[in-house]
Amino acid sequence: MSIWWALPAIGAAFLAGRRMERVRPAVVVLAVMVVLGVVAAVAVPAWMVPGTSFLSLLVCAGMAPWMVGRFWRQSQELVRAGWERAERLEREQRLVAEQARLRERARIAQDMHDALGHDLSLIALRAGALKLAPDLAEPHREAAREIRAGAGAAVERLAEVIGILRDPADDAPSRGPADAGVAQLVEESAAAGLDVRLIVTGEAGGLPRAAEHAAYRVVQEALTNAAKHAPGASVTVRVAHAPDGARVRVVNGPPPVGRSAAGPSSSRPGTGSPGTGSPGTGSPVTPVGGGCGLIGMAERVRLVGGTLRHGPGGDGTGFEVAVYLPRSGAPAVPVPGPAPVSPARELRHARRRVGRMLAATVLVPLATVLVLLAVLRGWAIYTAGRAVLDPADYALLRVGQDRAAVQRFLPDRQFPYHPEEGNPPPRGEGVTCEYYAITAEPFNNDRSGDAYRLCFQADVLISLDALVS
Repeated sequence: MSIWWALPAIGAAFLAGRRMERVRPAVVVLAVMVVLGVVAAVAVPAWMVPGTSFLSLLVCAGMAPWMVGRFWRQSQELVRAGWERAERLEREQRLVAEQARLRERARIAQDMHDALGHDLSLIALRAGALKLAPDLAEPHREAAREIRAGAGAAVERLAEVIGILRDPADDAPSRGPADAGVAQLVEESAAAGLDVRLIVTGEAGGLPRAAEHAAYRVVQEALTNAAKHAPGASVTVRVAHAPDGARVRVVNGPPPVGRSAAGPSSSRPGTGSPGTGSPGTGSPVTPVGGGCGLIGMAERVRLVGGTLRHGPGGDGTGFEVAVYLPRSGAPAVPVPGPAPVSPARELRHARRRVGRMLAATVLVPLATVLVLLAVLRGWAIYTAGRAVLDPADYALLRVGQDRAAVQRFLPDRQFPYHPEEGNPPPRGEGVTCEYYAITAEPFNNDRSGDAYRLCFQADVLISLDALVS
């Protein structure tokens, strides 16, 4: 069988494996060709030798080069993917750094809102107290009223700006001044005219710093809301320290009858606090500031593992904010996002894929050859067992006998191998030759592969030969 096409086939198979994006078409073509070769070699005994040669060339010149080309392609893709990932990681690092800067700016803005909002609320409170002074001239009273209104408007505008700047996904707790505490906060509010008192029980200390900041911010926000939405109302701040943590309660009553956030002459309904009732009623209304204060307090407390409760006071009037901060509780875990992908893990997986492909490049063709050899060898042994011409029967055959006389000595099948090297068959018109095995023993080194050749012309036996492989 000519194998001149083996070299072009090897080159074509290698290029196909290197350039093809899809694996299935090549696998289907190779599998179909192997199956057809096996079926042809098994079905037609005369095709056993050329079929075996064809299958061997198919594996060596088709499958193996295609696997090598496929391995080459995957290696190149791994290198290219590595460079692309390095560039992507560099871009992601820049984006992460920029996002960190933006979040830090948002936290700074939130702290500005908490601190400046509180200070502006105290300014408005002082202006309100000044406006009610009995010996104040009318122009000065009007100026105090304008200062109070301007401070209130500034608080609202500040809340709007911070609401735009704040990142909703930012879960980092904002921190208060390092040298500020709840006691100092209450003193400043009382000095500004707020009717507030502080009750502390238990031994302070032992709270995590994040929990202390959360307590500071909660009290600050509650006092700011009380000064803004319930002016003139009394406020009580209770801090109870216990072995398991601290409990903070800020309770304010309703504003005095006739007082509201806008002053005595205002007709706008006031509130007891964000989410409390109008003057003297205690009925809930919508917070003027948009309700972000309570949401921010709840988030701060959640992030340190605590709980927050808010609502009307125990007598149905005013407003109460109650917080529990654990002494050793772990911070709440934010909602988990997609697990980060480890570059080292991806590299290991990519190397494993290339290693598996390299192993497949070597093992798949080898395993295919071994399986085909086992199948064809087994079939050859089975065929040879049914194609054995007994030497005693062969001795009874004579040249010149017709086929009918010879046929009764012949086996059912013919031997697929034709060891004719150095002994060509006779030539002539209508000459046909048949081959039969001398022995079916595959490990008989003396006679295994040898065959009897019987040639007929016009149904007459014209030659008898014992061929040695």
